[in-house]
Amino acid sequence: MDLNKALRELYAEKKRVDRAIVRLEAQLLALAGPPKKPGRRGRKSMAEEERREVSKRMRAYWADRRKAEEQPPLPPPPPGDENNGAEDNGS
Repeated sequence: MDLNKALRELYAEKKRVDRAIVRLEAQLLALAGPPKKPGRRGRKSMAEEERREVSKRMRAYWADRRKAEEQPPLPPPPPGDENNGAEDNGS
């Protein structure tokens, strides 16, 4: 088989395949229609009732936080109490 002839046939077939691809891509674009506008981005707006619920939850959350800050911290353990009351039995 002549290699030059095989190459010419392959290049011709490649051209036919490339043209077929271009036609199919054009058909896909025609079916898809015009490009769509991107949707609205960003945060979703809340309804009035949702805002009230969030506000109520956050008021309770911050009230609990303030209450926890007002409570005095636990006193430190007395010195020499590293074993938390456990005695060393020497075993």
